[in-house]
Parts: sequence; C-alpha cells; structure tokens
Amino acid sequence: MPTKLKSWVSAARLRTLPLSLSGIITGTAIAKIYGYYDTSIFVAALLTTVAFQITSNFANDYGDGVKGTDNEDRIGPQRAMQSGALSAQELKRGIWVAIGVSLILVVLTILLAFGWQAWPRLLVFFLLGGLSIWAAIRYTVGEQAYGYRGLGDLFVFLFFGVLAVCGTTYLYTKTFMVISLLPALTIGALSVAVLNLNNLRDHLSDKKAGKNTLVVKMGYDKGKLFHVLLILLALLGMVLFGYLNAVCSTYWHLLVFLPILWQLRRVWLQEEPVKLDPELKVLALSTFALALAFYMDYHYFCIFVE
Repeated sequence: MPTKLKSWVSAARLRTLPLSLSGIITGTAIAKIYGYYDTSIFVAALLTTVAFQITSNFANDYGDGVKGTDNEDRIGPQRAMQSGALSAQELKRGIWVAIGVSLILVVLTILLAFGWQAWPRLLVFFLLGGLSIWAAIRYTVGEQAYGYRGLGDLFVFLFFGVLAVCGTTYLYTKTFMVISLLPALTIGALSVAVLNLNNLRDHLSDKKAGKNTLVVKMGYDKGKLFHVLLILLALLGMVLFGYLNAVCSTYWHLLVFLPILWQLRRVWLQEEPVKLDPELKVLALSTFALALAFYMDYHYFCIFVE
C-alpha cells in the first residue's frame, strides 16, 4: 500500500467503525421484531454511519493536532497529523471530502426510506444528518469545541445511542417507538463508556493540554465510578427491553455482558491509566458483538408473547 494511502487509512481509524455501526444494527433488529426491514435502507444507513465516523476521525485528528493536544504526553496510538504523515491542510481537505460523501449518503438514505413526497420527514432527517456532521466536526475543531468542555459524553450518548438506534428504527417503521429507547440506552451508555475509557487513559495529558473532559473535571476515581454506572445502565436497558417488549422476548444476547462485566472489574482495579489502552478495543468490539447478538437473538430465538 502506498505510504500516503496508508496514512489516510490510519487517519480514518477503521478500528472505530464497529462501535459506530452498533446502533444501526440494533435499530434494524428492533424494526425486524415488528415486521419491518429493507435491505437498501440497511446498507445505506451503514454507509452513512461509516462516513460520519470517518469525518469525525479526520476532524479529531485535525482538531487535537492544531490545539497541541496530540503530543508526546499522549498515551494512545500516534495520530496522522501528530506523526507528520498528513499535514493540517491535507487533513482539512480530507474533512471536506468526507463531509461531501456524508451529505450524499444522508440524502440517499432519506430518499430510500421516505421517497420524494414526505417533505416534513425529509426535512427533519436531513436536519438530523446535518447535526450529525456538525457534531462529528465540532468535537475537537474550533474554539468552542464541545469535547474540550466536558460535553463529549452527552453528544456521544445522543448520537451513538438515541439517534442511531431510534432514528434507524424510524427509517423502517415511519413511527417513533418508545420501546426503542431502552436498547438506545444500552448502546449509548456503552459508547460513552468507550469514550470514558479513552478519557481515563488520557486524563493527565488532557488536563495539561487544557482539554477539560468529564474525567478531567471529576477526577480519575470518580471517572471509574461513572464507568460502573454506564455499564450497569447498559445492562438495565437490555433487560428491561426483553421484559417490556410486547411482541417477544429473549435474553441469550445478555451473555455478551459477561466479558463486559469482567472487563469492568479490571478497569475498577486499574490504577495506572496507561494500562487502560487495550480496554478500549475490548469494549468497542464487545458493544458491536452485543448488537450482533441482539439482532441474531431476536431473529432466531424470539419467544413470542401470547
């Protein structure tokens, strides 16, 4: 692979994609439980989410790079701009290309779901798509970047959880299903937990660089307590969904929480932030595995309610 192409692939951070796809898979599973599915919508939604995530990754690389947050104190893998593999100008152009691709995919997904006639829905979802792109960029870019003000966790919960799961379900069903908020709580809480692990790992370098994440504000020990709360909320969301779902219920997918809870023990006992780095990948892939298990469980092992 040519060196420059390899740099762009590295900047895209493909390892982050499974987590971003978890909400789409979960929302699709909920729609299928109630008899709704469309392959074209599913594929378009997945591609749109991938475009959003790559836009976010380019923007984070650029934003943290120009602010000096990515420096020798950072524990995680070296970023493209930090290493000099890509310049600030190159990353900026990459962000604009990613935005363009994202907008095209947003329009395609909306049209596949609603057609040309449903103007109110078209406008609402186009606005939501625009907000998703804005959120992807403004996490680290700009003087008022919300990731530097302790708001990253809230935005991740809303966009990776509520919007991804409930929005995807709506694309199929054309109606808001209150029950979908419970799996959205699960995926949102686990996505925030991944971010929280990242912030726990980097809390010393973030504080030094002026990046006031929630962990920087609350401290390392309270950050670990917050992590426990997130995992328990995620488990609660899935348990309640199985209990309250009016069509059918099943719980085999909850087995995925066994490695998540075992990891929670490791995080709780860990006093050295640098050793949290491998845990990010474990939790991100566990969240993706949970989404897949949720889909398969309700597709094949659903026990229908009388």
